[in-house]
Amino acid sequence: MSFTGEQQLTLGLLVFAVYLWVAAPIPTGASSILLIALMLVLNLVDNVEGAVAGFLSPALYFILIVSILSQALVKVGIDKVIAQFLIKISKSGPRYIIIGLPIFILILPILLPSAVARFKMLYPLINSMNQLYGFSEKSIFQKYGIYIIGMMNQNATMVIFTGGGFPILASQLLNDYNVADLGWLDWFLMVAPPLWIGSLFMVLFVWNFLKITMPEEKIVRSNSNEEIELRPRDPLSIKLWVVLLSFLTMIITWIVTDQEQVPLLLPPMLLVAFYSIPKIGLVTNKVIREYDWENFLLLGASFSLGILLSENGTAEVLADVLIGVIPGDISIVSKVIIIAFIVFLLRFFFIVPSSAVIVIFPIVMSYSELIGIPPMQLAFLVILVIGSMMILPIHSTTTYLAYETGVFSKKDQYVIGLVSSVTFMFIAIFAALYFW
Repeated sequence: MSFTGEQQLTLGLLVFAVYLWVAAPIPTGASSILLIALMLVLNLVDNVEGAVAGFLSPALYFILIVSILSQALVKVGIDKVIAQFLIKISKSGPRYIIIGLPIFILILPILLPSAVARFKMLYPLINSMNQLYGFSEKSIFQKYGIYIIGMMNQNATMVIFTGGGFPILASQLLNDYNVADLGWLDWFLMVAPPLWIGSLFMVLFVWNFLKITMPEEKIVRSNSNEEIELRPRDPLSIKLWVVLLSFLTMIITWIVTDQEQVPLLLPPMLLVAFYSIPKIGLVTNKVIREYDWENFLLLGASFSLGILLSENGTAEVLADVLIGVIPGDISIVSKVIIIAFIVFLLRFFFIVPSSAVIVIFPIVMSYSELIGIPPMQLAFLVILVIGSMMILPIHSTTTYLAYETGVFSKKDQYVIGLVSSVTFMFIAIFAALYFW
């Protein structure tokens, strides 16, 4: 099967889009608008409505609304409540933090659905605890903590589909391509077990890797007399209780209701309106203006490109070409392994997982019928491999923020990032074959 003229142009546009996202020769918002314009210039869509079709995706507005809600939670002081909880644990000694912090970060996306917000909240605490325990700068403890709130935090986002932008998009793609219409609890039961197994392995690996590469440092030193600097906690305000209880009500609604009856987007939409009433005043015009609209344009343009790849058959033909590297007489296990490596390589060239999954998903899903792998298994294989890639700092926002602290060396970043990415790829392969 060969590419038609239209499909060749679409493929060229895809390559150009990847160049714009990776090299960033012009601002992200401008490059997104350029991609939409090129769809029209190259006559790949019939009209403007076709070019901006990606901006009609509910996932875009879900990300927008959940981001606003996350800001509201921070604004009302939920981050300080969480910080006080960690500080209370820290007084029992570093071992409690070493064991408790990974567990805490795997659960936190339920209460604070923003990996960046979680990083910014926990980073000062990691530094303060490092000083409290008398460790040196860039100690094993500090590097371990930075790994937890950076790389592991990014992976933890996937534990629920409302945990951040990437799982929201992935959930929408499952629905758009008629793979599955999963509820909040269904997603959790599918993703949490393999994600937690991989996270446990990586925690053990990172701790032992740091001990081996820093043998001269004692793991535990005598506590200093310093205290972590944080204002005394005020009694929980009525506003905080109202906000927290209403947010938990939204989560319970997601768990117990059918999306056919109550659309997933409806509860957070109502909650944004509730938080904006004068007596609460957490959602203002300023909060909405401060949203990352460049990312909104990037995701919308990516969705439009993904729709184009699917509708004009480019994704299917590209999948047919790529399948040429897979021998026809091998087992399903071997086919899944090869596909996982193809996804792994394709993902490497994208800066962020969100744009990667929008473009790669329709291409790889075409494999399902061609080689007889059930769509559900293949879909979650793609999601987990793409979402867990963090070899380079630019592969996710929190990984980049962690690297920019200067605590990690280049060796730390590349070794831990590569081992983590490969580990989750093999866990995704195993889960696709025997769990999903």
